[in-house]
Parts: sequence; C-alpha cells; structure tokens
Amino acid sequence: MNVQISKVVGEIKKNIKGKDDIIFEVLLAVLAGGHILLEDIPGVGKTTLALSLSKAMSLEYKRVQFTPDVLPSDITGFTMYNQKSMQFEFHPGAAMCNLMLADEINRTSPKTQSALLEIMEEGRVTVDGVTYDVPSPFVVIATQNPFGSAGTQRLPESQMDRFMIRLSMGYPDHAAALQILREDAGEPNLQAVLNLDELSYMQQAVQAVYVDESIYEFIINFTEATRKSESIELGLSPRGSKALLRIAKASAFADSRNFVSVADIMKQIPPVVGHRIVLNSKAKARDVSVEQVLKNILNEVRVPKI
Repeated sequence: MNVQISKVVGEIKKNIKGKDDIIFEVLLAVLAGGHILLEDIPGVGKTTLALSLSKAMSLEYKRVQFTPDVLPSDITGFTMYNQKSMQFEFHPGAAMCNLMLADEINRTSPKTQSALLEIMEEGRVTVDGVTYDVPSPFVVIATQNPFGSAGTQRLPESQMDRFMIRLSMGYPDHAAALQILREDAGEPNLQAVLNLDELSYMQQAVQAVYVDESIYEFIINFTEATRKSESIELGLSPRGSKALLRIAKASAFADSRNFVSVADIMKQIPPVVGHRIVLNSKAKARDVSVEQVLKNILNEVRVPKI
C-alpha cells in the first residue's frame, strides 16, 4: 500500500475499529475526486468516519443534519444587504468546505437535496446570479438509513448516480466490538498526517495512472452488458463507467502501481455499480440480488489478459 495512504488509514483506525476495507474505499473515492454515500443503520460510526477522515487529511469539515426545514440557502449560502457598506454581502453556506457530511440526506426536501447534488456535480454555487467556486478538494459524504422511511424523501436514481460509491459499514465483528467497549473512555486525538497540497498532488497522480486500451474495452463491454441484461431495467450510465475507471486508477495508485489492472476494475464494481442499476420486475419476482446479477454479467464478459 502507498505509504501516505497507509498513514491515513492507520490514523482513522484509531477511531474506527474493524472496518479497514471501508476506510480504504472511502480514501479511494477521495483520491478519485468522487462523493460517498453511506447507507446503513444508526450508530455504526458513519459520522465518526467522516470526522476522522477530515482530521487525518487536514480537510475543513462541516456537518449538516438534514431535516425537513433545512433550506437550499443553508447549503449554498445567501446574500444580505449591509447597511454600513451599503452593499450586498455573500454569506457562505455549509458547502463552502473541503468535506461536507450530509447526515440523513433522505430526510430533507427534494429541493434541498437537488441544491446539494448540483454543487456536487458542478463544484460551484450560484447565488443571486453570482457564481462562487467551492474549495478544492470538495467531497460530500452523505448518509441515509435504510429503515424508518416515515418522513423521508428517497433519492431518485438520477441523483444516486452522482455518488461515486455506495458503502455499508455494518455491525462490527466480535473482536472489534470488544475493542470499542474497552476504549469507551474517550475518542483518541487524531493527528493530521496529510495536508491539502499533498492530497492535491496525489489526486493529480491518480489521474496520470496509465490505462491500457483493453481496459477501456472491458469497461465498455461490461457497461453494455448491464444495459442488455434480461434482469436489469436501468443499466450503467456513462457517468457510472467514468466513475468506475477513476476509482480503479485510485486503486492502482494506492497499490503503488502506475497502471490499471483488471483486478482493480473487478474489485470496484460492487461499490460503484450496485446503486446505479435497477432490477426489473422479473428479477425482483425471482428474488435475485443486484450482486448476483453483476456476478453473472462478469462471467459473460471477456476479461482481457494484460
């Protein structure tokens, strides 16, 4: 593993026990310039993960607890007239940071959801006709609970597509649960092991990772197979294909390689593709899972030998 990435993982592990694979996937998404959706039950460490990530990587952090009364202006910012200067002044919203935690994003209004997702896509906010760039890097970690749907606004497929990966932390295993209880005296004081300049350099290095022509072909063949599958109603979009390539590059970089392998693609398909495809009624009637459908498709797609 890349030395700097290993240091970040080691620091976050002080707070998050037994979830090294989740920490690693989140880091890959950050390196690839993507956003993360954490879909899980309450109390498993989603907020702690976001806060720990911000401390370890020197990211300016803001958290918004999404509720029905949160307005788009709370996210984008607003302008207010200053009587002393006799000018309108811009007051930044929560999105003006490096890492924004959108907690329980499905509990706010569709209008507020759309305001955030537009910023995620464009990297800027427009208030009263004036455009402001959000800081770089800008990463959104959104959480939503799969249970307790009363009063929630489900994200439509077009908005789910804006998240590079979807992850589920799950309950800790027995050993990790014991460790969490033993260390309940207080959270450790995490140290910043990466600054913004180093992170920016790493993101540029990820973009420069070499991709063989056969890898491009493999991704497109897989993408087209999802669109032709008899079990899938909505296949992988071009945005999804690009996300798969970008995070595969980050995976190669994290493994200290300057080229993408087939294994990089294979490993990232579940978190990148799972929330982007929609099974049809026939597959749902057979109680087939998304994971099984993706596995069947991969068995049919020709794998390049490089």
